[in-house]
Amino acid sequence: MLDECDVLLRDGAIAHVRPLAPTDLTALHQLVDRTSELSAYLRFFAGGRATAHAYMERVTAPGHPGRVLVATLGGRAAGIAEYIPCGDGTADMAVLIDDEVQGDGLGTLLLEHLAAHAAAEGFGTLVAQVLVRNTPMLRLLRDVGLDVQIRYDGAEADVRVNLTPGARMLANVAARDHQAGRASLAPLLTPASVAVIGAGRDPAGIGHKVVRNLLDGGFPGSIHPVNPKAAAIAGLPAYPDVTAVPVPVDLAVIAVPAGAVPGVARQCAAAGVKGLVVLSAGFAESAGKGAEGELLGICRSAGMRLIGPNCLGIVNTAAHLNASFLPHTPQQGGVAVLSQSGAVGAALLDRLAVSWFVSVGNKADVSGNDLLEYWEDDDATTVIALYLESFGNPRKFARIAARAGRRKPILLVKSGRSDAGDRAVRSHTAAAATPDIAVDALVHAAGVIRLDTIRDLIDTARLMSTQPLPAGRRVAIVGNSGGPQAMTADACERNGLIVPELTPDPELAGRIPAASLRNPVDLTADAHAADIGLAIQNALTEPEIDAVLVVYTPPFGSGADATKTAIAQAARNATKPVLACVMGQDGLIDGHVPGYAYPEQAVHALARAAAYAEWRRTAPETSAPVLGDRAAREIIQGSEGWLAPDVTERLLRHFDVPVLASATVHDAESAAEAAAALGGPVALKVTGPVHKSDIGGVRLGLRGPVEVREAYREMAASIGTAMTGAIVQPMATEGVEIIVGGVNYPSFGPLVMIGMGGVAADLIADRSFRMPPITLETAAEMIADLRCSPLLYGYRGRGKTDTAALAGLLTQVGHLMAALPEVAELDLNPVIVTPEGAVAVDARIRVAPGAHLPSPYTRRLR
Repeated sequence: MLDECDVLLRDGAIAHVRPLAPTDLTALHQLVDRTSELSAYLRFFAGGRATAHAYMERVTAPGHPGRVLVATLGGRAAGIAEYIPCGDGTADMAVLIDDEVQGDGLGTLLLEHLAAHAAAEGFGTLVAQVLVRNTPMLRLLRDVGLDVQIRYDGAEADVRVNLTPGARMLANVAARDHQAGRASLAPLLTPASVAVIGAGRDPAGIGHKVVRNLLDGGFPGSIHPVNPKAAAIAGLPAYPDVTAVPVPVDLAVIAVPAGAVPGVARQCAAAGVKGLVVLSAGFAESAGKGAEGELLGICRSAGMRLIGPNCLGIVNTAAHLNASFLPHTPQQGGVAVLSQSGAVGAALLDRLAVSWFVSVGNKADVSGNDLLEYWEDDDATTVIALYLESFGNPRKFARIAARAGRRKPILLVKSGRSDAGDRAVRSHTAAAATPDIAVDALVHAAGVIRLDTIRDLIDTARLMSTQPLPAGRRVAIVGNSGGPQAMTADACERNGLIVPELTPDPELAGRIPAASLRNPVDLTADAHAADIGLAIQNALTEPEIDAVLVVYTPPFGSGADATKTAIAQAARNATKPVLACVMGQDGLIDGHVPGYAYPEQAVHALARAAAYAEWRRTAPETSAPVLGDRAAREIIQGSEGWLAPDVTERLLRHFDVPVLASATVHDAESAAEAAAALGGPVALKVTGPVHKSDIGGVRLGLRGPVEVREAYREMAASIGTAMTGAIVQPMATEGVEIIVGGVNYPSFGPLVMIGMGGVAADLIADRSFRMPPITLETAAEMIADLRCSPLLYGYRGRGKTDTAALAGLLTQVGHLMAALPEVAELDLNPVIVTPEGAVAVDARIRVAPGAHLPSPYTRRLR
């Protein structure tokens, strides 16, 4: 089924892409009528417009064999694209774009969607005949990012588009999405004119507060209060509705009752407003989900972007734009803040110096993904701080964050860490892989710094927005009190920071004979501010030190004010981070040195900065997402629920996952026959229950048909109808038992797990999770994450196992999970890892029909 979605064009306009309907015929004829003779000739060759009209009749007729997409802009057909199967694994494609929007990227967009759908249907190549003089079409085909072969034959060119996408296609799609997203948000976030609809004369009213904040903040553009019952608001002329404003309006801030919002939005659409910020509550957060959908539909049809509803507004400190009803003017700085909660956002603004503040409220349209795209290139922003209650498109968030995070740190507090619901899936992996675990895996891969509390976010943002990143984890602790410094050193060790021993500085030793200078550098309570400043400067010159953490306990020495001045002066031109704990006091010192009330706060922030710096130094992930696998889908075709053992084995072998051979049996006699055929000791395992060991459904080391026959009968008597059969396997070589699993979330997509296996898998809960694709490097990292990993590397004289084989198995499981969204959960438990390899000896796979995730190779607004 072809997708239906809203999409952004190069200039930020919103198009709607959907499958063609028979009722589109009139609109398509109108599209042809608007098409120039040259465009009709380039598309339909000699037939021109007459052929174009006949083509529109043909594609809308019943039984047309093509897959056809139509794109609309403002309710008018602006483009059509199709492919028709040729019967040889290829499909013939064609595109026609309205002359008025040619060059805006609509043709590229339609080709992306056509290619993704054709590939999903199993086609390997799109073909087309293009006139050589049709240079725009040839350029479009070359630039889309797929492998394109063009063979020129006189006036025509034969084009073949290989539908196997890769890193170049993904990069091109991301670049186009980035450009379009920024263009769509620019009028909303950097407007030249603002209308405040619902502004009243009462200073306590929300609309009036917005007007007042715009005026008091020094907004340089024009401000237009809209109120049909007032001639002036806050000294500005008021207008009865937005259509009466005499100049074009970029941004409309709406503060009217929820019931009136859709009507106001339609007026804004008629007036050509570019974007809306809807402060009004009473939408999806209460009982107004339908009204929120109506509001979004109005905005999308008119090409307006929407922030809110149910939000506080937006702030752009560099542009002196305060289009909010906040009680205080935010302090200008380098932190861009997005908050889904108004209360949390207000708390952040009280404690951080910001470049931006966007309260997204219900997040009906503009989301964290959009703002990440915009802030990635914003020169005023050095750190991005997010408070989110939900993800609209988590996989897209990860892709954008992984790119943007290479330029500036992204901090995230995500609420909802508890496992809040019953899940229908109950394998080991599904029970362990809670939605919060999925969030952790998602953000880990993207380099996002996930924090537990708003306090953590403030502490980390304060450091990372003012100080350079540390080159390593080695810390010098300088201060005037041994106890707090020892606590700081302990906290460093707990958080993976290193406190190396230093050579005492002779000058300091001479000035303070009682000082302990080997790190922590304890200058004693008698140390003056100048002594602390000198110690900081000395530590900064030490090549084995990456950061300096000052711990000062007032009022000793020269007192807090003088000591803060000395700290700020010593750190002013430092190329290494300097941070301070002035006991009991929070806030920036002299505007550039982050200060913390307690040592643990400072250490936690520094540890996160060090980890982020390490991630920045790693090579970016370049592997492209996996698309569907037709052959694999044929293996599971018609299946639902837990796969039969033989189907499970076929599917795993298709993806080159090593699995121990097994024979499926349904009674005691067939079990005995299988044991005789295999010879040697065997294992007998039931195939019905998920956790077979818990109910006596596993018997190991059975010798010969007699033992196997008796074991089967005992199991059948004990387990009853839940026993739907069994498998017989040769006994595996003894080794380390590991569990490898996968689970697929409808929104997050696939998640892969490795952990300690066997019957202790749930008890020990030693696990590591990642999102596919899983590279060999990522797999090795997952293995090393495990507390039980020493068992694999030769613990206490045991032989080293083949961890490379285990890593390869992990990558293949990741490939399987990414290629087949139908796989709801997968358990390989145990995987036996030996010096000779890794093999799954027990496997369970559950498939479930469900909505597939959108292709990463197509663009869409969620």
